[in-house]
Amino acid sequence: MFIDYAEITVKSGKGGDGAVAFRREKYVPKGGPAGGNGGTGGNVIISADHNLHTLLDFKYNRKYSAEDGAPGGTSLKDGKNGEDVIIKVPVGTIIKDKITGEILFDFKDENSSLVIAKGGKGGKGNSNFATATNQAPRFAEDGKPGEEKNIVLELKLIADVGLVGFPNAGKSTFISSVSAARPKIADYPFTTLKPNLGIVNYKNHQSITVADIPGIIEGAHEGKGLGLQFLRHIERTKILLILIEAITEDIQDQYNTLMNELKNYSEVLSKKKMIVAISKIDLLPEDELNKLKKKKLINYSGEIYYLSSVTKQGIEKILDVLWNMLSD
Repeated sequence: MFIDYAEITVKSGKGGDGAVAFRREKYVPKGGPAGGNGGTGGNVIISADHNLHTLLDFKYNRKYSAEDGAPGGTSLKDGKNGEDVIIKVPVGTIIKDKITGEILFDFKDENSSLVIAKGGKGGKGNSNFATATNQAPRFAEDGKPGEEKNIVLELKLIADVGLVGFPNAGKSTFISSVSAARPKIADYPFTTLKPNLGIVNYKNHQSITVADIPGIIEGAHEGKGLGLQFLRHIERTKILLILIEAITEDIQDQYNTLMNELKNYSEVLSKKKMIVAISKIDLLPEDELNKLKKKKLINYSGEIYYLSSVTKQGIEKILDVLWNMLSD
């Protein structure tokens, strides 16, 4: 199951209390203070793991607590530090403060890590408070409390190419034709209910990572359809491949709507490198296809490509274009 959003609570360990103790040795009737320091509480650490691809684990476990530090002992023995808790998340996960919405960390790189909640410092034992005027202090310091935070985890897929289009634009068929990914494909809107990631084996053992998200509809940037839930998955892609059905009644209008949704969601998205391809050309008679190729899109100066994921027509060319753009 693909889960890309979770809310969890993390709590680091409390520091151990310092000890009040005195030396009790033979022939030393008035031994000095010997209370040890408390151990430091355990940290809560979040670490990126490239083997993970979903936040599913956080659906069932929403609270993570590190171990408290042990109290100080006698004979100047310090308490043991609490064990850390390490939480692993997929690469591409963003950590946000649940209350303020502030981004605390972005796990864009593998093996990156963050101490999200630092363990409390252990208290000092009474041996630390002896002075010339108070050689036998009968007090020690309490351990400091740990940190507790409510955080949000958001997963954004990291891919070279993001597929953008209305429902039924042929995105799932495209990704299944160029990679080993096997998304559900059917002739009705919103067949794709979760993002799919495909690895394209290109020439000379090179690879291109392609992300397919559920179709965009007008108003997606406001949350209509599955808009806000999945638009973030193409924020990290390097190139956008815009797919529009060849049998669409008004290709210009659909292109304008898609561009408007991308711009309203994020200026960054609207300024990404992109190419436009007309999909499902196998559904058009040759004469209608030739007429279509003569039309130009307003506000788009690049070349328009034509492809059929079913017959493979135009697929190799589009992959060559994508590879060249990625190489640049």
